[in-house]
Amino acid sequence: MKKLFDTLKNIWAIDDLRSKILVTLALVLTYRIGAQITLPGIDPLAIEAAQKAGSGNNGLLGIFDMFAGGAFSQASILALGIMPYISASIFMQLMTILVPQLQKIQKEGESGRNKINQWTRYLTLIVTAFQAGAYVAFLNSPGYAEALIPAYKPFFWFSTVITLSAGTLFVMWLGEKIQDKGLGNGTSIIIMVGILARLPQSIIMEFGSKSQKGGGGLLIFLIEVAILVTIIMGLIVLVQGVRKIPVTYAKQVIGGAQVGGARQFLPVKVNSAGVMPIIFAQAIMFLPTLVSFTNLDSAQGIVRIFNDHSNVWYMLIYSVMVVGFTFLYTALIFNPKQISEDLKRNNGFIPGVKPGQPTTDYIGAVMDRITLPGAILLALVGILPGFAQKLGVTQGFSTFFGGTSLLIMVGVVLDTLQQIETHLLMRQYDGLMSTGRMQGRNPVSGSPI
Repeated sequence: MKKLFDTLKNIWAIDDLRSKILVTLALVLTYRIGAQITLPGIDPLAIEAAQKAGSGNNGLLGIFDMFAGGAFSQASILALGIMPYISASIFMQLMTILVPQLQKIQKEGESGRNKINQWTRYLTLIVTAFQAGAYVAFLNSPGYAEALIPAYKPFFWFSTVITLSAGTLFVMWLGEKIQDKGLGNGTSIIIMVGILARLPQSIIMEFGSKSQKGGGGLLIFLIEVAILVTIIMGLIVLVQGVRKIPVTYAKQVIGGAQVGGARQFLPVKVNSAGVMPIIFAQAIMFLPTLVSFTNLDSAQGIVRIFNDHSNVWYMLIYSVMVVGFTFLYTALIFNPKQISEDLKRNNGFIPGVKPGQPTTDYIGAVMDRITLPGAILLALVGILPGFAQKLGVTQGFSTFFGGTSLLIMVGVVLDTLQQIETHLLMRQYDGLMSTGRMQGRNPVSGSPI
């Protein structure tokens, strides 16, 4: 305990770090306050009653509400949250990989990145306007339509689209400010705060549900918490796990001094793709649910299957898609040929492997072997909420047993702690870990989260 208080004291003693923490907390508080403000033309009491009735808490709408920190179901001015910006960022990131012209622009340095960022903002506005129109249709569906104020209906569509678009741009601005003057990745911090905002209520609901079963129910609740902690520990191993490929650099004499000859390692991450395969798989799985966006309860067939996360067919198809997207995204962001050329240019080589194409083949083979278990584990993480729901865990609490929410939370916490540790070590303080240095996710350049 003394070690903890000493670490907190050291953190607060660093002016730059203290300023970043305070700025981040202030901007996060601003976001949470905005998420509680209801859209013009909606009765707050009626929308609260619709929320308690459970409207929009399943499937596609439940995921939107989770990322927005409950603002979606509350009909808040920040109901769309940061998701339109993430969608636009992912699209632009894929385009920079697939389109040679955008690759050239990205390699122009700071000016090229500024161009792509500006195009991403324009695309965000387009995506936001489209999603805002769909959200208005959702608010006119049974369950929420009763909350609309009749006298305001003629102006509701126009004012809501404008308000939601402005709200998303404001959240995007908050994320950029956290990135510039705060601590951690701004977009990831906002998503994590939105997810964690639902955690206390979910725990209370789960505790209340199990309390009704008597003492045995409370024991089950404690077992669920222990399983959740175990899953988080395993996910930390998945996020930080690497396969180290030994690399040796040839000795050189430059200006009378000997350089090189060092033995280093090329780290290959078990989960190089991060959370992106899960996001891609969810996006594809959500497409059928868009057919019945405003009336999911009456959906049948494949729409019903894809809207039920505990359905066996859903989990099977979802797992296959996560594994496939993991290999696809890893192939897009990891280029063994470029790594081989960089090693050759810097007089580096892998012991026992010839430079050039043999090195490329070796690195690619290692990457494929390490990606397979990583993809399977990532697919397992994605379907764990469905298993938890099948075993009797309430729907809200089951989302924290895996999937995108838990993966983002673990990754963001590790990134933030890594930055704090870097500040401590730079000022000659002890790090957060007594054994070794903490490793973050090392997110892909240009990735929004």
